[in-house]
Amino acid sequence: MLALSPELRSRLATPLQIGTVTLNSRVFQSPLAGVTDLVFRRLVRRYAPDSMMYTEMVSASGLHYLKTLPRIMEVAANEHPISIQLFDCRPDFLAEAAIKAVAEGADTVDINMGCPVNKITKNGGGSSLLRDVPTAAAIVRTVSAAVSVPVTVKTRLGWSDQDINILDFAKAMEDAGAAMITIHARTRAQGFNGAARWEWIGRVKQHLHIPVIANGDIFSVEAAVQCLEQTGADGVMCSRGTMGYPFLVGEIDHFLKTGEQRPAPTAIERLQCARDHLIALWEYNGERGIRQARKHLTWYAKGFTAAAELRSQLCRIETLAGGVALLDEAIERLRNLAAAP
Repeated sequence: MLALSPELRSRLATPLQIGTVTLNSRVFQSPLAGVTDLVFRRLVRRYAPDSMMYTEMVSASGLHYLKTLPRIMEVAANEHPISIQLFDCRPDFLAEAAIKAVAEGADTVDINMGCPVNKITKNGGGSSLLRDVPTAAAIVRTVSAAVSVPVTVKTRLGWSDQDINILDFAKAMEDAGAAMITIHARTRAQGFNGAARWEWIGRVKQHLHIPVIANGDIFSVEAAVQCLEQTGADGVMCSRGTMGYPFLVGEIDHFLKTGEQRPAPTAIERLQCARDHLIALWEYNGERGIRQARKHLTWYAKGFTAAAELRSQLCRIETLAGGVALLDEAIERLRNLAAAP
């Protein structure tokens, strides 16, 4: 039976302090490009009302040249705590963007220093900052001076196995004024391959005074507890595990607070959530929302009879009515199977 050690239970009993911001949850929803829009965040928050959510990462350079804020920066009045994540390599552009983020309602501003994608790193952003510690530190100092909310950093272990510098890098971010650091326990070269190396997060935690959040391979309550026990981290951040499963952050949060595991949602409940997701995307983005919904719906459709056939149909939907009909038919089939003698 899964249980928290007395030491971990004691450590998690108090709220998490990030600078001036107090959180009543130790579980975070990671920023995910093309995923963590307003609609997705609302679904996650349905099950995890106290958890910190993050927008998709926003280009500070793009903001500099735009007259209006992009849709991905939209923050609802009731969705706090919320962080807006920014990326770039220029301290002044990032400070300007951070001011706009705070005006939009961000409770913290997160700087992406871990994205491994070439189009980001080739311009000096994301994980390329791991190889330029002075610039990374200058970013944190400049942004911290520009806004009144805490500035945080999300990063990786290093550029490659030959360049793992997270201990020095994390200390430099703390010294520059970062109020929290989240570490995805892979290198840039790994991408999302191989196992996350949580032992490095434990080493960082021993060297810093600011909160350290563990990220990487948090796909279940069991994995979250194992990670927290092993690393001594102050919390965990869920990423890919919530794609098609917005229940995960809430499941982990509930267990850490109560020591009790919520029953896993049934296939029918997952498809009902997918239905809500589809309708909300339609209401939010119209026809574009239908195209956006295709990938989300295929992520939900797993682990039950005829799921593969349903995925092949959902990835081609053209209308709201068509998508809802497919989901309703699948839900009815599952109900009939459950009722069969």
